[in-house]
Amino acid sequence: MLVGVIVLTAIAVAAMTRSAPAPADAPKVAAPVSPPTAGGVETKGPVVHVVDYAMKDLDLIRPARSKIADDFTLKTADGGTFRLHEQRGKVVLVNFWATWCPPCLEEMPAMQRLYDRHRHAPFLMLAVSVDADSRLVAPFLKEQKFTFTVGLDPKMELANAYGVRGLPSSFIVDREGHLAALALGPRRWDTTAAHTLVDGMSR
Repeated sequence: MLVGVIVLTAIAVAAMTRSAPAPADAPKVAAPVSPPTAGGVETKGPVVHVVDYAMKDLDLIRPARSKIADDFTLKTADGGTFRLHEQRGKVVLVNFWATWCPPCLEEMPAMQRLYDRHRHAPFLMLAVSVDADSRLVAPFLKEQKFTFTVGLDPKMELANAYGVRGLPSSFIVDREGHLAALALGPRRWDTTAAHTLVDGMSR
């Protein structure tokens, strides 16, 4: 586990309200943005309550007030273009990562499993690489066999716009385009809570 990592800025602290703590065995530490130098959820009841319990189980931060997620356009690793505003009607998980970030690599297989299970739902996953050398990304994806959409942010323009200060950081945008939740550090994205969250928000 990495030590001494910057996780929150003063702006993020003021803007977000932390929910209940995650299970004790869930990893929480985020890697610094600069490269280094040397459980189950009850699914009965109204959808809104199911989603709320899932967010608490995943230890997600919810915005203090409702706001539309900042729009952006990003080049993707396969040569395409991703535009957030074109994804209205879908739940979008935006994850910031890098090939040199161990916690990022730890959570990505679970991200793939989440994507595989919900790829036919109104759900989309965008993993935004902040690698300064974007040429490293395509070979990495091919080797790891990740198939979710990957965006390229080599100058960290999008990461800075979203206030990212640690990796991995994940933002969940709901079907109406509102920023619904934020995860600082890695999460187990293939748990019952994660699947319940996507199922509930996709309805």
